Amino acid sequence: MDPIQQHIQTVTRRHFFKRGTLGLGTAAFASLMPEKLRASPDTTHLTGGLPGLPHFAPKAKRAIYLFMAGAPSQMDMFDYKPVMADWYDKDLPESVRMGQRLTTMTSVQERFPLAPSNYTFQQYGKSGAWISELLPYHGRMADDITLVKSLYTEAINHDPAITYLCTGNQLPGRASLGSWLSYGLGTLNENLPSFVVITASWTGRKDAQALFNRLWGSGFLASKHQGVALRSQGDPVLFLSNPPGVDATTRRRMLDSLARMNQHTLDQFGDPETQARITQYEMAFRMQTSVPELTNLSDEPQHVLDMYGPDVLKQGTFAASCLLARRMAERDVRFVQIFHRGWDQHQNVTGDLPNQCKDIDQPCWALIQDLKQRGLLDDTLVIWGGEFGRTIYCQGELTRENYGRDHHPKCFTVWLAGGGVKPGMVYGETDDFSYNITENPVHIHDFNATILHCLGIDHNRLAYKFQGLDMRLTGVEEQHPVHDILI
Repeated sequence: MDPIQQHIQTVTRRHFFKRGTLGLGTAAFASLMPEKLRASPDTTHLTGGLPGLPHFAPKAKRAIYLFMAGAPSQMDMFDYKPVMADWYDKDLPESVRMGQRLTTMTSVQERFPLAPSNYTFQQYGKSGAWISELLPYHGRMADDITLVKSLYTEAINHDPAITYLCTGNQLPGRASLGSWLSYGLGTLNENLPSFVVITASWTGRKDAQALFNRLWGSGFLASKHQGVALRSQGDPVLFLSNPPGVDATTRRRMLDSLARMNQHTLDQFGDPETQARITQYEMAFRMQTSVPELTNLSDEPQHVLDMYGPDVLKQGTFAASCLLARRMAERDVRFVQIFHRGWDQHQNVTGDLPNQCKDIDQPCWALIQDLKQRGLLDDTLVIWGGEFGRTIYCQGELTRENYGRDHHPKCFTVWLAGGGVKPGMVYGETDDFSYNITENPVHIHDFNATILHCLGIDHNRLAYKFQGLDMRLTGVEEQHPVHDILI
C-alpha cells in the first residue's frame, strides 16, 4: 500500500470541490427535511464505514465466525455415507477420483483403501439432518442451523487454503473478511474494536498448523481495520495496561501530547496511516476500561456458565471464547473470529477427532441458544467451518478401529445460523464417497458473498483500488450469494 498515492487519489482539487459542493447540498437538503426523517435509527450510531453502505437492508448487524483450522472430517461428523460400510478396505475407484490431484502425503501410496466412518449417525430436526454421535449438542440445535454440505475450493494445502477462505486469495497480502467488514460498514461501538480475533486452546492433535496474523490482517486497507487479537493467557491484549507508576491521568496527558505530534505529521504529509495511528491510540486508551469489563465473567449467571460446559471458566478454551463472543455481540463488536486448531487427523481420527468435537460441541450449541434467548440471534450471523474437507480413503495404516484422512478440497461441510439464514435446512449433496458434489455446489467465493449479503453488502460493489486493480474479497469471477439458504 502506498498511502501517499492513496491520499493524492482521494483529495485531488477536483474531488475537493466536488465533495464540497455535495456536502453543501446535502446540508441544505437535510435542513428542509422533517426532524424525524433526517436520520435513520439503524445508521445514526455507526462510526466510519463507506458512504452508501450497507447497500441494502441487512439481516445481520454483526457476525461470529467459528473457524475449525485444519479441516474437520465431514464424513465423520455431518456427511453420512452408510454405503461405505460395504466398501471397507476396497480401493477408491478411478471413476470417482477422476485424476484429481493429491497431496504429497498420499500421492506416494500404492493404493487408496476406503475407510468408512467408525461413528454412528442419527437424524435430527425437521430437516432430518444426519449428525454424528460425536456431536450430540449439534443434534439438539439442528432446527437452528443450516448445513451446507457442498462447499469446495481449489486449494489443497493448509496455508493457501485457510488464506484463501479468510482473504479471498491463496497468496498472502490481501485484506481479511473482518477487515473488509470494518472498512465497509465501520463500527457499531466506541469502546471496543470492530474486529476481534481469539485463538482458542484445543485437545486434539498437538502439532497443529500455525496461524499467522495475516489471516486477520488488513492487507492493503488501513491498519485500523485489522483484527485485534485477544490472548488466551495473561493480559487479553498486549501493551494495553499502564506500566508501573503510570496512572490513567498521566497516560491521558501522554496521549494528548502524542496526538498533537501525530496531527502535525498528518497535516504535513497527509498519510492516512498517521490518522489510523491516532485513532488506534485513542481506542487503546478506551480499551483499558472496556476490555477488563468484557473479560470479567463474574456477572454471568451460573445457569449460563453451566450451559457452555465445564471448561467455560478456563481461560483460552473454546467454551470461554464462545462466551466472550456472545458478550462482544452484546457490546456490538462487528466481527468476532474464533480459531480452533488441531483439526488435522492424518493418522489418528478415532484418537483425536472425539477430543476436538468435545471441545466445540456444547459451546457451539450454547452460543446459539444464548444469542437466541437474548434476542441477538436474529441479527447476528454465526458461521462454522474449516478450510477444506478430508478424504474417504485412508492415509497410512487402516484398521477397523482407526484410520487417517488426507486433505480434500472438492467437498466439505459448514453450517450457518441466525442473521438472515433459513433455520433447520440441509443444502447440497455429495456422492456415496463424499468425494464429489452432486447437487448445489458452493464455491468459497460464493460462501463469502453470502456472508457479505447477510450484512447488507453487494460483494460486487465492495472494492478497493490497489496496484491498478479493483480488489474484492470474492475475486473477479462471477460469484453469487447462495440465496436458497437465505430468508
